[in-house]
Amino acid sequence: MEIRRQIEESVALKQEVLHDKDLMDKLQQCIGLILETYEKGGKVLFCGNGGSAADAQHLAAELSGRFYIDRPPLNAEALHVNSSFVTATANDHAFEKIFSRMIEAVGHKNDCLVALSTSGRSENVIRALEAARKLGLRTIGLTGEKKNPMSGLCDVLIRVPSKDTARIQEVHMLFGHIICENVEKLLFS
Repeated sequence: MEIRRQIEESVALKQEVLHDKDLMDKLQQCIGLILETYEKGGKVLFCGNGGSAADAQHLAAELSGRFYIDRPPLNAEALHVNSSFVTATANDHAFEKIFSRMIEAVGHKNDCLVALSTSGRSENVIRALEAARKLGLRTIGLTGEKKNPMSGLCDVLIRVPSKDTARIQEVHMLFGHIICENVEKLLFS
């Protein structure tokens, strides 16, 4: 049955990830970068397109709202949530600039950008990373297994070992939840 195969593929990928020491180390680095961001008074910005935009908004909400602990909110935002800004920038400049212009508007040196792209080739995400680096933000990338332009632009790049968009996004959310849970515990426990 198709459903069983899909679940088995998801489980198999998560098993592969679980036994990948490099990925575990990179997750720890991400937690450290975001923790340092908050300790220095910075904020965490997220960006992505389509399903990755939904994941970016979801993870920003975990930090800015609450996850497991009732606690003060953390400053986190997905860059696409101001639809008037996004559509004006896309119309007046180019869709490729929607995230980089928002970073130019709100990004500061102690901030961190988390960029999600299953392909690692989304031009607006690449430009966001470039703008973030130019302003001195820390950068984290979540992508798929293929080599892509994000690798030279991220302080930490996590490449999920898959070519399947759905499976990659499932692991991105798993990693995002792990990062949020650990940051929250370390800051507020």
